[in-house]
Amino acid sequence: MKMILLRHAESLGNVDELAYTRIPDHALPLTAKGEREALAAGPEIARLLDGERPAVYVSPYLRTRETLRLLDIEASCERVLQEPRLREQDWGNLQDPAGQEIQKARRNEFGHFFYRLPFGESGADVDDRVAAFLSDLRLRDESHPETVLIVSHGLTVRLLCRRLFGWSIELFESLTNPETCEYRVLEEHDGKWALDRPFAQWRDSPDGETQL
Repeated sequence: MKMILLRHAESLGNVDELAYTRIPDHALPLTAKGEREALAAGPEIARLLDGERPAVYVSPYLRTRETLRLLDIEASCERVLQEPRLREQDWGNLQDPAGQEIQKARRNEFGHFFYRLPFGESGADVDDRVAAFLSDLRLRDESHPETVLIVSHGLTVRLLCRRLFGWSIELFESLTNPETCEYRVLEEHDGKWALDRPFAQWRDSPDGETQL
């Protein structure tokens, strides 16, 4: 099996944090730069697909759906499905800018994986729904394509890899999100997954664990 994990292109929320106070997270659009990123990524994703007709799973958020549309590959896909379990971490009530900063500080102190945002989710909650998605994918029938494209969000992409590779929480928390419209390619051989290249790390994993 081959899996391509693509983070959405640049959205309004990536350049203006106050946008979250005016627009629901799920409705944030791409920026003009993000549209250019997605258009430029289309030929590269087509190259990675190498003529295969993939199953595509896309987060239902506007920025992920717009990214997929601008890739202009849907006509060559076997199936395209919106998958809510691949959505961004729910951040709760974002209307109060001061409250946002308080929650970010508490999350940094407590740990990004375990801290549950008020009226939102923890990284562990996202990890649970990612695990459920992967479990269903493993139970795919024979008609399901062996190549899968997932268009999702930075944290979700990292958690998909954490689950597939069995990374520790400490290693996961040491990794940074891929850049907007950046991808990772995973391939499975004899039940083992391989990653085309590691994620950037902002600190070493405390126990010396590595990604590859």
